[in-house]
Amino acid sequence: MIKSYLITDPEFYGTDLSTFTQTLSSIIDKNSVDFALYRDKKNADYAIFAEAFILTCKQKKIIPLLHQDYKLAYVLGAFGVHLVSTQFDAIKKAKDLGLFVVISTHSLQEILQAQNLGADAVTFSPIFNSPNKGNPTGLAPLKEIQGKIKIKIIALGGITTDEQIKAVESCGVFAYASIRKFI
Repeated sequence: MIKSYLITDPEFYGTDLSTFTQTLSSIIDKNSVDFALYRDKKNADYAIFAEAFILTCKQKKIIPLLHQDYKLAYVLGAFGVHLVSTQFDAIKKAKDLGLFVVISTHSLQEILQAQNLGADAVTFSPIFNSPNKGNPTGLAPLKEIQGKIKIKIIALGGITTDEQIKAVESCGVFAYASIRKFI
């Protein structure tokens, strides 16, 4: 069965820590979530929110990952880190800390590079239309890469309906990631 990967978005929880944890708890309670990523590129209090995020996820039995900062993920006891596509050089450093490593990719070449560097999983995007994410690839690349790679693939981008989840699952991916599906 396909795994689900919640990605947070500050648009939906604001800058108040209490509101953040309440909203996160509510979203998790209403949805089937296996993994969750705390992603907020602008929060000056990222470490404080990250600590609350990890605690909330662990209480809800959800696997927590932090965005980009593998050192903070290690210090705070997150399960792993989700690196951006410019952080291939950080894969080994994060793995050396014992973290589960996901990295964002947009091509078969990047997927193979992540696999060769020891990442545990990749997001591949955008699959469907997603705000500000460029032209969607559709399902064809997901089907094409199956059998060519060994790394876990997480489909990302515009996945908001049960029909889309079933469609990416039929391509053999490990998980789907979404913001809007969970909100």
